[in-house]
Amino acid sequence: MEKIKVGISSCLLGNKVRYDGGHKLDRYLTDTLGRYVDWIPVCPEVEYGLSIPREAMRLVGREGDCRLVTIRTGVDHTDGMRAWAERRLRDLETLGLAGFVFKSKSPSSGLRGVKIYGTQGVPARTGTGIFAKAFTEKFPLTPVEDDGRLHDPGLRENFVERLFVFHRWQGLVGAGRSLAGLVAFHTDHKLLMLSHSPQHYTELGRLVARGRELTPEQLYADYAFLLMEGLTRLATARKNSNVLQHIAGYFKRQLSSDEKQELLEVIEQYRLGLVPLIVPIVLAKHYVRKYGDPYLKRQWYLDPHPLELMLRNHV
Repeated sequence: MEKIKVGISSCLLGNKVRYDGGHKLDRYLTDTLGRYVDWIPVCPEVEYGLSIPREAMRLVGREGDCRLVTIRTGVDHTDGMRAWAERRLRDLETLGLAGFVFKSKSPSSGLRGVKIYGTQGVPARTGTGIFAKAFTEKFPLTPVEDDGRLHDPGLRENFVERLFVFHRWQGLVGAGRSLAGLVAFHTDHKLLMLSHSPQHYTELGRLVARGRELTPEQLYADYAFLLMEGLTRLATARKNSNVLQHIAGYFKRQLSSDEKQELLEVIEQYRLGLVPLIVPIVLAKHYVRKYGDPYLKRQWYLDPHPLELMLRNHV
């Protein structure tokens, strides 16, 4: 399998680039996800030109109008960091990243909830790091997450799923913006989108249906926006159960009454939180292989990411 290029805060790979000369090695990212990802490390503060170790910094001001300032001496690095970020983002654009994992709480790389110190010196956790903000503004559709939130099984599964979908989308765009290619992509991802957002599932279907009315550029841009926006909606037990029951409907003529009952019972056990998602998925895949339904065989919903990651064993 071709590895996916994903950006990452350098300290999460174990590189000793933090202000105190330390690191924040994350074994899940390096040892597990790293088997499928080609990590592109970025340390804004070091690449900008600061030393290791260095004086710690923080965000000062208010949300939407923050400065990056050293804590003890009060040196303002905001403009220099923004200029560096602009250059670095141009370089990253050429790599075609499928996502980025940021270091949480960092004044340069934190994605959300970074402390902002106001005039009274009382922090509010409403900020975004200087580089993280520049990245998300430059690449609004690219999947991003911070390392802290990836400890949550549901958020981790959602992020990794988005990585693989966006990587496939990049491949589709790279092959040319054909309507036939988009129709095939849409068909392959129907059930996956339905598990995240029925609303976006419907809107995407309508968009593809009127694809000949739009230029390829506009069609693909509109589709990409709806696709990635919809995938940020978490797939809940209720929505997954609806999709699984939809899949079960394809086998109503092939399965015996006992097999139908077993499948529906397993889906209900999952909905109630008694078993993880992987249990009904494995049973559904068994019937897909056994009866060879051509529509279900092509659905990425059943295999959205490598089984070895075991992401659906915990949701």
